[in-house]
Amino acid sequence: MGLAHVFHAELVAPEVPQDTPIVFVVDDDIYVRESLARLIRCEGWRPETFGSAREFLSCSRADVPSCLILDFALPELDGLALQKRLAAERPELPIVFVTGYADIPTTVLAMKAGALEFLTKPFNGDVLLNAVREGLERSRVLLDRETKMRALRNRYVSLTCRERQVMSLVVTGLLNKQVGAELGISEITVKAHRGRVMQKMNANSLADLVKMASRLHLEPCLLQAAA
Repeated sequence: MGLAHVFHAELVAPEVPQDTPIVFVVDDDIYVRESLARLIRCEGWRPETFGSAREFLSCSRADVPSCLILDFALPELDGLALQKRLAAERPELPIVFVTGYADIPTTVLAMKAGALEFLTKPFNGDVLLNAVREGLERSRVLLDRETKMRALRNRYVSLTCRERQVMSLVVTGLLNKQVGAELGISEITVKAHRGRVMQKMNANSLADLVKMASRLHLEPCLLQAAA
């Protein structure tokens, strides 16, 4: 699809579901913003446009797959400065740079900092859309990983102090009898705590529990001390 064709199309944007991927556009040229918004809608995504970096920073973080089309030459806070700030505040947001001019050092800086693409205006619409698709897929994967990690942390928080102690020792490979001796409780009590840990953590096997502990970066000695 050619970008110019979409720019001149007369389109009526239908309402889209709230879980529709969002493509943010930050550009101080209103013509570019409106043209890109039409292009984005044609792909079934939801555009959100901003005339400056500071205006964009005032918006809430998206909880759906998203990508940012960012003009390099912005007033006040330019594209590279915004990219640096987003790397710390919204690392899950992929960035596609567009600019009216580009030099090799600037392009290299942006790409080394994680930009998906650096396009010079006027650019090919298909190239832009392919970059955005890649960005949205990357965002989807990162959001899914974040959601699963949050759920895992919540399951761990649901454990009692004693259950955390038992978990911290079990994942090191100790037998129930050894765990009991370490904590000064009976083997039967250890089995009961271990069963509840497996249930609350939604672990199907000891191997599952070990992987969860690894993902949580648990330190057995710290857990015991805290408990």
